[in-house]
Amino acid sequence: MISKKIKQLLLDNIDVKSIDIIDESHKHANHAQSHGGHFRLNIISDDFKDVSLIQRHRIVYKILGEMLKSEIHALSINAKTSDEI
Repeated sequence: MISKKIKQLLLDNIDVKSIDIIDESHKHANHAQSHGGHFRLNIISDDFKDVSLIQRHRIVYKILGEMLKSEIHALSINAKTSDEI
């Protein structure tokens, strides 16, 4: 399952305090241009401390790089530190 693969890659590369991945692919099933899944990611990590929002997204995109080419069509990211929750 793609969600499990996303989670494992993030756990292997970031010190994750909390992670929640919601597969929203069913909402986009009939979209002609859709290839790969649609996911919403909520992740808490102190690795994001003093890191801008754009850089946090870049960290996630770098980790999931190969998956973004074929398995993930859309990814909504909510990345915070434990101090921000």
